[in-house]
Amino acid sequence: MRVGVLTGGGDCPGLNAVIRSVVRKGAQEYGWEFTGIADGWGGAVKGVTRPLDVAAVRGILPLGGTILGSSRTNPLRIDGGIDRIRETLRDQEIDALVVIGGEDTLSVASALADAGVDLVGVPKTIDNDVGGTDYTFGFDTAVGIATEAIDRLHTTAESHKRTLVVEVMGRHSGWIALHAGVAGGANAILIPEVEFDVDRVCAWVERRFEINYAPIVVVAEGAVPRAGQMVVKDESRDEFGHVRLSGIGDWLARELESRTRKEARTTVLGHVQRGGTPSAYDRWLATRFGLHAVDALRDGAFGTMTALRGTDVVRVPLAEVAGTNKRVPMELYEEFDVFFGT
Repeated sequence: MRVGVLTGGGDCPGLNAVIRSVVRKGAQEYGWEFTGIADGWGGAVKGVTRPLDVAAVRGILPLGGTILGSSRTNPLRIDGGIDRIRETLRDQEIDALVVIGGEDTLSVASALADAGVDLVGVPKTIDNDVGGTDYTFGFDTAVGIATEAIDRLHTTAESHKRTLVVEVMGRHSGWIALHAGVAGGANAILIPEVEFDVDRVCAWVERRFEINYAPIVVVAEGAVPRAGQMVVKDESRDEFGHVRLSGIGDWLARELESRTRKEARTTVLGHVQRGGTPSAYDRWLATRFGLHAVDALRDGAFGTMTALRGTDVVRVPLAEVAGTNKRVPMELYEEFDVFFGT
């Protein structure tokens, strides 16, 4: 069997670990051949591929990003997009696909599975918001990077007695903000799941200054103020219809400085959260996902996605999770109320 491997959407620590484990197990245990599809669905539509064998995946385990390249191309919005992907698979004699991606990439994979393309999905996203799985690889690395940044910012906040607002990734969900904020000792954590009251955040900030400590406010990029609008750089959208975010951190810092009359600064972590070498846990999880994806192909369990449930890797139908977002439960967020403003 010849298997195509594709990585779509934003780059993410651990993608290369999946590619490596898929190729190693498929080639060494079953004698399968592999073809890498370049630049996500863009390469699948345009027919851009590259050879992929065991030699090609040696040494890539600790590398960030993806050796195959990626893009946010949405073939469902391209005239004849699915037919062009079928043509690529036929021309390259590819029998099945391993599709590694987040919510948008897996939504396309689900549509292709419905159209009769044999494939298995592997969930990835630093945001940890793909439904059906407890964790996605890339999340642990992103949280570690954000936590280290918060740790470092505490010292400059205290030195200058100013409010520091740390904006982290998280369009629809606040998993990074919550985990990194708690681990980094933030005094306020704002997530997309809960509209925030600026006056209440100001009270938290002022309470922190009253005890002679400088506050750290962690805010997810998709967080919005009560009765307000999401703060964005502009109104442009990507091919999946998502507004290009960023700006809530700067806006909040200005509001806090104006209302509390205490100096405030913003640090936007941005893409640094998903760059660089993956953590040990992300390498481990990504490797397991790849091995189980090969087993799913062997068993003909097409149209499924590997998922972590507890410590087990299971198969979940793509149709059940495509297009869904896993959000932070309110009861989990409320567990940490005691730390806000103190």
